[in-house]
Amino acid sequence: MQAINTTNRLILIFAVLFFAFNGKAQLLDSLELAHADECTSLDSALKHPDKIIKLVLRKQKLKKFPEQIFKLKNLQYLDLSKNNIREIPEGIGELTQLQYLAVSKTGLDRVAPEIGKLKNLKYINLNQNELVLLPPQFGDMEKLEIADLWSNNLNELPATMGKLKNLKVLDLRNILFTDEQQRYIQELMPNTTVHMSPSCKCKW
Repeated sequence: MQAINTTNRLILIFAVLFFAFNGKAQLLDSLELAHADECTSLDSALKHPDKIIKLVLRKQKLKKFPEQIFKLKNLQYLDLSKNNIREIPEGIGELTQLQYLAVSKTGLDRVAPEIGKLKNLKYINLNQNELVLLPPQFGDMEKLEIADLWSNNLNELPATMGKLKNLKVLDLRNILFTDEQQRYIQELMPNTTVHMSPSCKCKW
């Protein structure tokens, strides 16, 4: 009986160790994430995909969102700014550990609805792009705290953004909204600090 119990304990210990090393990485807090080692080469990242927490591919002349990134299941920080990326594709929903996402100044004009699957995302920067619409699923990122959408071509915001109860700051400067639209946005997110430029005094 004792031998059986010892065997069971060994099996349990092995299982715990297996999931500890092969499961999802623990989410870092904002300070830890800011100072985490960053990888600046996708080829290098793909050699050890489970170990990559922070990937920075700014100014690397990318022509689209690299789908190989979706293999980095423990990725928590991703910066693709200043490339030529027109679309955030459906695969983005696979990066469930992501906390920080920057795709600014890339010519971005479409965000896939799967963005709403990023339940751990706290910061998103899509500024200086060509976005006209955001998918309704944008409002499903329940932990989102900061959304930088400055200088896009947005005509409106989805009503589902009212679900973003943790959103502290929303930057909508340099976007043409009427007085009526600005009042609607403020009412939609009364607990969020919303930065907006003076209304456009225009009628659509």
